[in-house]
Amino acid sequence: MRISNVLLALALFGAGVLAWSIQLRAPLGVDVRPLAALPTRIGSWRSVEDVSLGPAVEAELGADLNLTRTYVGPSPQPIWLYVGYYGTDRGGRPTHTPRGCYPGQGWAITADRVLDVTPATHLRVNEYRVERGDERQLVHFYYRSHLRTGMLGGLDQNLDRIVGRIAYGRADGALIRLSTPIGAEGEVEARGRLIAFASDLDPQLGPHWPIESPRS
Repeated sequence: MRISNVLLALALFGAGVLAWSIQLRAPLGVDVRPLAALPTRIGSWRSVEDVSLGPAVEAELGADLNLTRTYVGPSPQPIWLYVGYYGTDRGGRPTHTPRGCYPGQGWAITADRVLDVTPATHLRVNEYRVERGDERQLVHFYYRSHLRTGMLGGLDQNLDRIVGRIAYGRADGALIRLSTPIGAEGEVEARGRLIAFASDLDPQLGPHWPIESPRS
């Protein structure tokens, strides 16, 4: 038998053993209280209200925690924060993403790109400019886990979940979405507002990350 075939067989066997061991692990219970207690003051911004999405919307989203707040600060324009957290047993990621949700609610995505917010911490975000009638908003969103931040979706999320499951037995994650109106001051000002808020927010998420542990 060729050595390459032997190595392939060993690799497949190892992958099978690993997958089986993961399946045998006890289901994880989630304590979302740390994330629910995210500070109401973030940098120079303060929360003026927590917004309820309503039972029907929360059931459709299927998250372990939906955190929706309005923050106000140096700018007269507010910032709307949404954090949707999904524990390991919920797949660690949402099934509803901004790419589908905004058009589904009547918003047109008129521009999109990727921004480096804080390169030192690898925080990158997807940026959408959305419009509905006379309304215009700028939206920044990204994904975060207990391992890393600034994930844009797709491959980087999948790799993060594999590493997290193997190394730590958990593969939870969250969608972080920030949005703000594009007012008379223009898009550049709105972008600066979101970048400043995200730079203050992201370091707070790690210490307030939910706790997962085997259910007794």
